[in-house]
Amino acid sequence: MGWTKETIHAIVEKQREFFLSGKTLDVSFRLKMLDALYDGLKSHGKDVEDAISKDLGRHPLESYFCDVGATLTEISEIRSHLKKWAKPDRKFSGLKCFPSIWTRIYKLPYGVTLVISPFNFPIYLSLVVVATSLAGGNTVILKTSSKSSACTEVLKTIIHETFPEEYVTLVDGGHDIADLCLEERFDKIFYTGSPKVGVHVMEMAAKHLTPVALELGGETGNWCVVRKDADLKDAARKIAFFKLMNSGQICININQIAVASEVADAFLQELKAAFIKQIGESAIDNPEYPRLISASAFEKCKSEAEEYKDRIVFGGKGDAEKLRFEPTIIYPIRIDEPVVQHELFNPLLPVVPYEDSRIDELMDTINRREHGLALYVFTKNKKWAKKVMATQQYGGGCVNEVCLHLMVKGAPFNGTGHSGMGSYHGIWGFREFTHQSTVLFGSNHFNLPMREHPYSGKSGEKKRKLLNLFLR
Repeated sequence: MGWTKETIHAIVEKQREFFLSGKTLDVSFRLKMLDALYDGLKSHGKDVEDAISKDLGRHPLESYFCDVGATLTEISEIRSHLKKWAKPDRKFSGLKCFPSIWTRIYKLPYGVTLVISPFNFPIYLSLVVVATSLAGGNTVILKTSSKSSACTEVLKTIIHETFPEEYVTLVDGGHDIADLCLEERFDKIFYTGSPKVGVHVMEMAAKHLTPVALELGGETGNWCVVRKDADLKDAARKIAFFKLMNSGQICININQIAVASEVADAFLQELKAAFIKQIGESAIDNPEYPRLISASAFEKCKSEAEEYKDRIVFGGKGDAEKLRFEPTIIYPIRIDEPVVQHELFNPLLPVVPYEDSRIDELMDTINRREHGLALYVFTKNKKWAKKVMATQQYGGGCVNEVCLHLMVKGAPFNGTGHSGMGSYHGIWGFREFTHQSTVLFGSNHFNLPMREHPYSGKSGEKKRKLLNLFLR
């Protein structure tokens, strides 16, 4: 279907009418639709894996781990708890509200929502957000990335077979189509992508005062800090695994490493060995190694590697036809160089040496930059690690591990500042896609006159005493 301003407006209005019918308020209806989405994805699992391979060159096992299986797990989590989450909370109103004793907090859907998903995890970052919005009782228009066209076609099939278009619709196309969507008045927008486009989404949403949730990669990238007391072999193994995943095209991936100069040489040897052990001597020729999403992404990676070619200590080669670029270690890099002051989103891995005795200066410099979506530290000093993770500003992270914080059930995920706003996963996503509405139930018996005129004279003095008793 060729999307136009008119057809997009028509589907928005159709969804608004469906929402206003009240059908999505029924929790049993939402659960039925989540069951259908779960079954639809599961039945098309092989098609999804094939599509991801076509778009990104990922091995089916990696695609299942990162997209299919992870999405099914998230939908299962939502289904298991939705009845409890959606149930209104009851609170004691407090003496100041006497005789109105009870207050209810209703979890109300926003209405018609727009979900804009990226190319790097085209299934997970589409369907998890869609499922979360549906759990909240909303309708959804899903705008997928034009870069992952094979995955978009599979998503079209799943959504068309599972939902009526007045409930969930997939809109495909480029940035022009996304802008046509953003011109419409939605009740909630969830965007995943770059900070630059995130600013544009907020500007467009502001015209309608539409609330926005953003999951962004972070302007200056995610740091990994390896202290001199770290288990270097363990750190290298985990970092290599993560940087190989999706060829570095992950919003929470390690953008740069800061390693204590005292152990830098030993760490680099371990990191090189870990890359070779996991992907072989030539990543380019390994069919399990994912590719970059486009020719422009490949050229951008190649061009930046060329700028630092005299400091490449591992990798550095690419194949334009295969769109593969080797995991590439660049060392040494100063903390003020351009390559560590922007998000890379590719397999380049700059390494910044620092003196371990000056760790506080390093963390201060990192904290003064735009906040990353993730922060990773490797150290045996748990006391220091806990202090750092409790005082830095970042989205989420790990101590002596990478990426797995994303998969913790019931825990919130997202960034802060240039790495995002809002949060989702589990109950946090349900809260993101619902408005918490406080409703006090009044009484027509035993109402005290202390809030009413007159406020002066003896009557006022009595009211003051009562207020002093209740309002504290």
